[in-house]
Amino acid sequence: MTHTEKLQVLFRGRRVGTLSLTPDNRLNVFEYDTAWIADGFSISPLELPLQPGVFVAKPQPFKGDFGIFEDSLPDGYGRYLLHKTLMRQGINDSDLSSLDRLAIVGDNGMGALTYNPAITLEAEESIADFDKLQQMALEVLKEQQDSDAGLLLYNSGNSGGARPKAVFSDSEGHWIVKFRHIYDPKDIGRQEYLYNDTARKCGIIVPDFKLINDKYFASRRFDIDLNTNRLHTATAGALLGLSLSQPFMDYANLLALTGYVTQSLDDVEQMYRRMLFNYFTDNKDDHCKNFSFYVIPDDDNCNWKWRLAPAYDLTLCTDGYNGEHATSVNGTGHPKLSDFIAVGTKIRLPEKRCLNIIDEVLSGCRDLLRYKI
Repeated sequence: MTHTEKLQVLFRGRRVGTLSLTPDNRLNVFEYDTAWIADGFSISPLELPLQPGVFVAKPQPFKGDFGIFEDSLPDGYGRYLLHKTLMRQGINDSDLSSLDRLAIVGDNGMGALTYNPAITLEAEESIADFDKLQQMALEVLKEQQDSDAGLLLYNSGNSGGARPKAVFSDSEGHWIVKFRHIYDPKDIGRQEYLYNDTARKCGIIVPDFKLINDKYFASRRFDIDLNTNRLHTATAGALLGLSLSQPFMDYANLLALTGYVTQSLDDVEQMYRRMLFNYFTDNKDDHCKNFSFYVIPDDDNCNWKWRLAPAYDLTLCTDGYNGEHATSVNGTGHPKLSDFIAVGTKIRLPEKRCLNIIDEVLSGCRDLLRYKI
């Protein structure tokens, strides 16, 4: 396979900028297109502000890549499938640069950024038989076969996360459906459905969701709007420069990021509710890639604005990171009422408002409550 030396980064077919490598091939280099600077938006406000000039990525934590482009790459399940697919073609994936990996993603990733020229590994075929996809995924994960790895990778849309997934469209819109991993309980889909239904009762915004065949949880893709336009998305990890291998994040920082990026009190309160829900219902999988933001047109359609994306990956997760939440509250993984209030008041939420939201979330998730304050 020929290595990629330069990529055009596109948003809905329009060039955002150019991605290349330093002469020693160790670090990624990005530069915005002049026309994009004139009327586009920063694709990562903290790391890549919208301005002329060359940006050079740091060696860590993304091994010489920028966080926002790491978001386009598969991880967990998707990374495993890519490894298997490349092995079948005699390619050692450790020899690939991040540009090579982005070229493999091409226009089949999550969010709105696409990469050109693209690399096609195998024939692309969409499969709508979810029982078949589930069975193939379990067989590949159990190392019983790897011939379907490329097919599963394509159908996953290069999405992140540990659990098997597939993207699909029907008369109701565009969806992402989750399957059971080999270590998941058989009712994991119904469990996630219950958690999302409960989250709504707590005032948390979640995408539309449904249960397919009474076992597969599917949620509407929030990176595609009702007019089928792709929306630029970024995880908190990408914006803050945090890797999954370093789950050191506190909700105080997450709330501050929400306020800074969105300039929206409603979004700050939404993030506050999600913090409470994750702790009250024992969802310890609250790592930096499980919170996202997206860019939408402003009311007059002349400008762009960042907003907090709907909540996702809400389910029971008692393992977390060594049994602890990935994200702490006021510096502790075992917060008291005073800690929940403290992170709210740090972001200028009145204490009375914090207490009101706490009462609302406690009331809404009563049936799933697993944490006492």
